[in-house]
Amino acid sequence: MTLSTILALYGLLVAITLVLQATGYMQKLGMGYLLSSRDEHRTVEGMAARLDRALNNSVVGMALFGPAVLLLIILDRETNQALLAAQVFLAARVVYLPAYVFGIVGLRTFAWSAGFVATVILYLLAL
Repeated sequence: MTLSTILALYGLLVAITLVLQATGYMQKLGMGYLLSSRDEHRTVEGMAARLDRALNNSVVGMALFGPAVLLLIILDRETNQALLAAQVFLAARVVYLPAYVFGIVGLRTFAWSAGFVATVILYLLAL
């Protein structure tokens, strides 16, 4: 597996999260509201709300992870350490999503922390 493959897989995970979030919103708010201009602000609770927060967090994760991976690719530093850090990040994010959606607080925090540390390591490897 390469760094670019891991980046692409994470992009797919974020896309799947977006579909799940939209599905949750559709169930809670209805298609009429989603197709409207949404001038009237409505909120959701429960799993749909957690999916929304997980999506936002995943986008932030991509904003941090993506540049680190691209830097390593551009600098031709696809080392075993970089690959391991990227794999840890991806695995952590795969665990993070259901942990957040189903409210598994300790596991969610651990997964987020592992992914964040892996991202920091990628930036350090790019220096």
